[in-house]
Amino acid sequence: MVPSGLLGQGADLQSTFALQRGGQACCSRQRAASSRRTATRAIAEPPVKTAPGSNGVATSEGDSKLKESILQNLLNTGSSTHIEALDAKDVYRGVAQSVREKLVAAFNRTQEYWREEDTKFIYYLSAEFLMGRSLLNTVQNLGLGGPYGEVLKELGVKMEALVDAEQNAALGNGGLGRLAACFLDSIATLDLPGWGYGIRYKYGMFKQALKGGYQDELPDIWLTNGNPWEIARPNITYRIGFYGTVDQFQWSPAEEVIAKAYDNPIPGFQTSTVGNLRLWEALPLHEFDLAAFNKGDYVQAVEERRKAEDISAVLYPNDATEYGKELRLKQQYFFVSASLQDVLARFRERHGANWPLLPEKACFQMNDTHPTIAVAELMRLLIDCEGLGWDAAWAITQKCLAFTNHTVMPEALEKWPVAVIGKLLPRHMEIIDKIDTIWKDSLKEQEKVLGQVEAAAKSAPPKPPKAEIKPKGAVESLTDALTFKAGEPSGGKEEPEEGEEEEDPVEAALAKYSIITENPWEKGVKLVNMAYLAVVGSKAVNGVAAIHSEIIKDTIFKDFYDVMPHKFQNKTNGVTPRRWLAWCNPALAALITEALGGDEWINDATRLSGLRKFADDKDFQAKWRAIKLANKERLAAKIKERTGVTLPTTPLYDIQIKRIHEYKRQYLNLLSVAWRYHQIKAATPLERSKFVPRVVLIGGKAASAYYMAKKIIRLTTAIGETVNSDPDVSDLLKVVFLPDYNVDWAEVIIPGSELSQHISTAGTEASGTSNMKFAMNGCLIIGTMDGANIEIAEEVGKENLFVFGMPAEDVQGWRDGKRAEWKDYDPRFTTALNMIKDGVFGDKEYFQDLADSISDMSKGNDWFLVAPDFTDYLRAQAEVDKLYLDQDEWTRRSILYTAGSGFFSSDRTIKQYADEIWDVKPMPVPSS
Repeated sequence: MVPSGLLGQGADLQSTFALQRGGQACCSRQRAASSRRTATRAIAEPPVKTAPGSNGVATSEGDSKLKESILQNLLNTGSSTHIEALDAKDVYRGVAQSVREKLVAAFNRTQEYWREEDTKFIYYLSAEFLMGRSLLNTVQNLGLGGPYGEVLKELGVKMEALVDAEQNAALGNGGLGRLAACFLDSIATLDLPGWGYGIRYKYGMFKQALKGGYQDELPDIWLTNGNPWEIARPNITYRIGFYGTVDQFQWSPAEEVIAKAYDNPIPGFQTSTVGNLRLWEALPLHEFDLAAFNKGDYVQAVEERRKAEDISAVLYPNDATEYGKELRLKQQYFFVSASLQDVLARFRERHGANWPLLPEKACFQMNDTHPTIAVAELMRLLIDCEGLGWDAAWAITQKCLAFTNHTVMPEALEKWPVAVIGKLLPRHMEIIDKIDTIWKDSLKEQEKVLGQVEAAAKSAPPKPPKAEIKPKGAVESLTDALTFKAGEPSGGKEEPEEGEEEEDPVEAALAKYSIITENPWEKGVKLVNMAYLAVVGSKAVNGVAAIHSEIIKDTIFKDFYDVMPHKFQNKTNGVTPRRWLAWCNPALAALITEALGGDEWINDATRLSGLRKFADDKDFQAKWRAIKLANKERLAAKIKERTGVTLPTTPLYDIQIKRIHEYKRQYLNLLSVAWRYHQIKAATPLERSKFVPRVVLIGGKAASAYYMAKKIIRLTTAIGETVNSDPDVSDLLKVVFLPDYNVDWAEVIIPGSELSQHISTAGTEASGTSNMKFAMNGCLIIGTMDGANIEIAEEVGKENLFVFGMPAEDVQGWRDGKRAEWKDYDPRFTTALNMIKDGVFGDKEYFQDLADSISDMSKGNDWFLVAPDFTDYLRAQAEVDKLYLDQDEWTRRSILYTAGSGFFSSDRTIKQYADEIWDVKPMPVPSS
């Protein structure tokens, strides 16, 4: 039933108005007739009759028409014809379908116009897109907030209830996926022809619950009631192959699945442009094995379907097993192959076999290493399916692909065992081997490399005369490489005889450039470094924050930067100011609009700088504080609803929400909380009255196989159980873990936050984007000089951040030289650590590994510098407490954060990508 107040009383819906229904695994040219696209217009359904609106979308010809549309859709999608019998989800679906009609009409016009103009596209390849809920964002972006608001009010419908009835799309997990979602919003808003490509996960990563304080992982079942925002494309399918054999460059897969397309229109703001996110679902080639079923082998009868559905079932399946490893690689290849086949099919329909034109019509941005198999797949499609020679295919591939790196930690770069790729994708392993060989051969002509070879040769000990060792499968020319057979090593030597020199100077100099490397942890096992493959195969490589881009040039990609400096760029991340300020914080947005004399800042976030002149205005500060308090009250109510914990709203709200990982140092936060608890317990009543009350909120998921991260979650809940039930502490300190952190959580948490923690070990966080969202909403930051914190400090003023910690340039030196001798523990650190070890928060045996991980440096522990940074961290926290007592100064800084956040709009980021990497121009759709 509909909750009281959601809908007004109404008559039978049916009586309100009359019903008014008016190839082979890869080659686009070899697709079966039943799989061929019937049109390229991207028309999802019969065109919707539209009238011009502010965004060129279908708007009402009057409230009565819009009301009729909503009521008709309520009848079509609801479980009853009586309005009072509908529940919130029924009403949501009806309203969403009404909005969808207008969205799809604008989408059709956009795609048709771009096709007619034959413009260049950007295709954004990402393993995840953390989209969040769509109803409010779509209505607002289409400029329909006013019309829909009025009609829903007339019907007695509360938009807030409809928003809460929408299921979050389980298509992503953390910052990587949310960045991709922000980028799609900006691509559409900037009128750039662009699509995202990914996987339509059936169960997401997992739905996080707490069971006895421990993380419990449940399937995120989000498609049970359908997804009104997607458009199924049963006529757009591709065959994707796995395993099998290669004979004379022809791959015969042993297993195949079907990739079926689903489109998700992405509306821009204040524009007629509607972009697209195309997602792929994996289906079996053969639905059911009736012969096996009739023999009583019921498992075998559905085995092909199970294997196919596994591919698009779960985001980031546990790769601790061999099957898990294969499944992850299967996922990556599945969506990359389908996406590339799709783009090449559309290109061929328009331009035939004019493949040299492809770089002028398509650019593929690989978001992190997950899609980097695209380098080998594009080569395979062009050579094996389209008949191009190696040189021509390689030239096209290098002009079409670009790579974004998102990590500074070498261990986080994907490295697939050669045996795994060779088994699952044998033709691709052959191509990667050839790329590696030709790449290293090309380096022999580089002056810098020649110098290294000469230096190595001079320092090498003399060798006794001996017969030349003929490299097995050696290539001496490009022609040789093209005829190179699968399974033969690329120029590697035979195993040396006993006593023979293991490596010559040339090979030694080239080894560090190799895409295929030895596994340092497992002798004899070779790995494919996917990031190296992407660097070699792309026209551009970018980091995502200024410091990050410098670090990758100095560390993980140093050798590549030395020989190809022109490829490397920086593109500091950004977030959309629509979702992350205008829509999630409407009261603050209204105040900003009033102060700036208009809402142009929503599309041009640099205008937020105009708030600086209000930072010292006492009346403006009072309004700013009142909005913050209201947002804290909304957050407290949400926490009560989801966790059962009642929180006061007068204390400082201190937030750390992000993926749980040791380098993000939630553990450092918790140790300071333990020390604060100790201080409160040891204080007299008079001393306690001087403490600044604080609510500490931590949220985020731990990867299913990451046991240390799971222990950090349990430590959070254990501290919360102890602190929150201690009468001595009362409201001076509260600690709550927020389960199943996602976009709709963030949309409430961020506006209600006052202090946010971004405290990763300096030099480990590539960028971060949550820090940008917090800054936009006037939340002060405590953090290290890492990632985008550095650029936030530049825009806001470093003096307005609470900065602490060892600088990035000193971290490795400490690890290399001082860690083993470290004994200078702060007594406060020792006290806090002993509280955990002694069982003050229970489960002391369970937490022993956590305690050991940051103590006993002689064992090489504390890689992320929790102990060395603890003292300075407490200093910064003391500064936080002191400043919070001065609410005028705190508010002044809060205003300056929002005023300085305009640089971190994803619109700025995307414009830089479009101008400096993609070469994609705006193509606004004319109003109809």
